[in-house]
Amino acid sequence: MNEPIVIDVQNLTKQYQKQIAVREAGFQVKRSSICGLIGPNGAGKTTIMKMLGGLVIPTSGSMSIYGSRTEKELVKARERMSIMIETPYAKLDLTAQQNLEKQRLQKGIPGKNRIDEVMELVGLPISKIGKKRLKEYSLGMRQRFGLANALLSKPEIMILDEPVNGLDPEGIVELRELFLQLNKKEDVTILISSHILSELSLMCDDYVFIVNGSIVKHLTRDALERECQSYLHIHTDQDALALAILQERLQVERIAVEEDGSIRLFELLDDIALVSRTLYENGVLPLSLSMGGENLEQYYMTLIGGEADVEYHSGAVLPVGSR
Repeated sequence: MNEPIVIDVQNLTKQYQKQIAVREAGFQVKRSSICGLIGPNGAGKTTIMKMLGGLVIPTSGSMSIYGSRTEKELVKARERMSIMIETPYAKLDLTAQQNLEKQRLQKGIPGKNRIDEVMELVGLPISKIGKKRLKEYSLGMRQRFGLANALLSKPEIMILDEPVNGLDPEGIVELRELFLQLNKKEDVTILISSHILSELSLMCDDYVFIVNGSIVKHLTRDALERECQSYLHIHTDQDALALAILQERLQVERIAVEEDGSIRLFELLDDIALVSRTLYENGVLPLSLSMGGENLEQYYMTLIGGEADVEYHSGAVLPVGSR
């Protein structure tokens, strides 16, 4: 069953004088999903998130949240959403609890015990931090405080820009588990950006790639996995006949045809000799047989056409969507 769309962005553009920060961006976010917004610094990720949060006014285009499109409707819909783009405004001489209490009262959130709940959720339990003032927090602790602030209102949608920035590997894993818990157990929809692609590959249901302000690709996890997985690229003197032979003689099912007629075979990768021999014995001359496939980082690098400002932990080739 397809989940309903909770965020719908259509031809969204933001221009600052002569500079276009976002150009006719369009994508959708399904309810109960985690959607990764991926792109290099300056690509327009933060600007899109600020427009969704009402912090920046679009130059043109439209967006809807829960079907609301007018500015009045969007203000109401944003009450069901929280946004963490930068560390929220807070008084550095106060404790996290004191700052959150001010936010709770300002937003009319019932239950003072909610502060203890969110502090525990983000790994800053009161028993651990005591009355430490915010100015004494490390960068990682401030990120956790920002998340606590975002969780205070029990949002249905969370928009998170680089939420694990400044955290050590253990902290990154803890917050990944928190996001998955919020998504699966609390049904929170999450739009998240991060330079750490290995983390996104472990969380996301959908991936939106943005380069120079433009959305260049929007893929589901399954579609990205199909594009990234290993395959045998086959080009012959009779590609159409080769396709029929592979399906009939070798009973292959996981196969795709490129625009030029060449073939991607996702089976029998450890028995290329059998593939070549079968084609040849049935009157088809293999002109080239080569291995292909990418991990998420390589896929991203191909899209942006240059050096990536991302991290891919441990240098391992991780399976896309191994969530």
